[in-house]
Amino acid sequence: MPELDATPLTLGPLLRHVAETSATVWVQTRDAATVTVRAFDRSWDAPTFAAHGHHYALVVLDGLEPGATSEYTVDVDGSQVWPSTAEPEGSLAATLPASRITTLLRSEPTRMAFGSCRTSVPHDAEGNQSNGVDALRAYAHHLRGADPAHWPHLVVFLGDQVYADETSEEMREFIAARRSLDEPPGEELKDYVEYAHLYRLAWSDPLNRWLLSTLPSAMIFDDHDIRDDWNTSQDWHREMNRKPWWHDRIVGGLASYWVYQHVGNLSPEGLADDEVWQLIAQHAESGAEGELDLTEVLDTFAERVDKHPETYRWSYSRDLGDSRLVVVDSRAARLLEPDRRSILDDDEMAWLDGELRGDVDHLFIGTSLPFLMAQGIHDLEAINEAMATGAWGPRVATWGEKMRRALDLEHWAAFQDGFAKVLAMVVEVAEGKRGRAPGTITFLSGDVHNSYVTEIEPGQLPAGSSRIIQAVCSPIRNPLPRQARIAQAMLGKGLARPLKLLVRRTPKVPNAPYDWPMTEGPWFDNNLATLEVRGRGLVMRWDMGVVRGERYDAPDLEQVARVVIS
Repeated sequence: MPELDATPLTLGPLLRHVAETSATVWVQTRDAATVTVRAFDRSWDAPTFAAHGHHYALVVLDGLEPGATSEYTVDVDGSQVWPSTAEPEGSLAATLPASRITTLLRSEPTRMAFGSCRTSVPHDAEGNQSNGVDALRAYAHHLRGADPAHWPHLVVFLGDQVYADETSEEMREFIAARRSLDEPPGEELKDYVEYAHLYRLAWSDPLNRWLLSTLPSAMIFDDHDIRDDWNTSQDWHREMNRKPWWHDRIVGGLASYWVYQHVGNLSPEGLADDEVWQLIAQHAESGAEGELDLTEVLDTFAERVDKHPETYRWSYSRDLGDSRLVVVDSRAARLLEPDRRSILDDDEMAWLDGELRGDVDHLFIGTSLPFLMAQGIHDLEAINEAMATGAWGPRVATWGEKMRRALDLEHWAAFQDGFAKVLAMVVEVAEGKRGRAPGTITFLSGDVHNSYVTEIEPGQLPAGSSRIIQAVCSPIRNPLPRQARIAQAMLGKGLARPLKLLVRRTPKVPNAPYDWPMTEGPWFDNNLATLEVRGRGLVMRWDMGVVRGERYDAPDLEQVARVVIS
């Protein structure tokens, strides 16, 4: 990794939101500067803005033609920094193809990659031994030799893009240079500056950096982007807020998430409506001298949206040709009161109600947490929620809360009110009650460190209904220990029947109105999934990386599974 001050471009470029006539390119620079993106025989400029001593720009390219392709370069203060002209001849970075932008074409079937849970450790023998081969990096190497006409239109990162609570040796060295590791929060991240370094570790490897520069990306956080079990319960929330270091952590986590992940999720129209971006745009349009410093604005914003999540929305949606992607925040907008529990608050639920509509060929719902868990785990989480909320008295409620956190029982199934409402919306879309029924309604998720496909049995819905599918890809790079794999497989399949019988016999636990057997999987290797629309059906693949010999910079991509949804 280059030294922090060695290049004017310290991170990026990342190609973020791409539509039919627009694109956005995100960068982090060493100094305050003007950033220029050159493509399609034109150029677009943006001044940097600052946060906690770091400098960023999001360049909006507009007026583009649908279905057009162009290589692009990035200048900082008039000097080209991407592709870098300073890379040594024969180095990995110097051998990568040019970065390119391809705008969407409505008539072209959608191709999408997705996955979650990726740790930032070196890509050498030791890193691969501890964390496995990075599936994203293997996919980047695969794309080097693939026809760009078949590349995905989008890669969706579904949570745990960074691990703020499980740090690598490199990250710990950075922390130790700032503060003592013997003082809380120890080896975990404390503030924005440490988050900035963590993102740099995650996105600086040449192969991954090139992939992020040439494939548009969409992102949503999960718990490890902030901390394990983030907003699991009211007890968890109270316990964390009593810790003296938590305020800086949550403020730094949410502020850096807006800068590094969320701002790039937004379309030009979404940017125009965003309260923080409006300040950036106003400063640029005013012609004011000097760089806009958003440090105080972002910290105040992050503190507010943590305390009052109803005041800001992290969820968003994108049109992809004749398909639609709706990405749902299932972490920050939770209702945690014992008598009112939901994975989405009222405002977020109302927004999602408006977004879940038919009249598209395929409706994709991105949510970091699987909506349709393996049914044994779904019923276990529903039972545990009833325990924790006092259905069998206060003593059982205490056991239920301990069990909830020990076993990570905090997915959609552990918030039965929200689960039931969203399921009812989805079934209405599938039955054609919210416009023409799509071919599929597909939940895209991660989190659980295994990959699988479940489906609501088609015979339970009226003829002509959409197929309702859950596709999970996790991890990209952070595999479960073998013992945990066995336990998870047993929970998912071995307990399905006895727990279902228990749920049906007690009125205290909601009984799921449909069955959704696991049709494919589980697979426990590091994976990246891809899907391609084929008319009203889908073809999905899960691929893993394999390093042969000592070819660490040339990992092969090996198919784990191929699933056809007809």
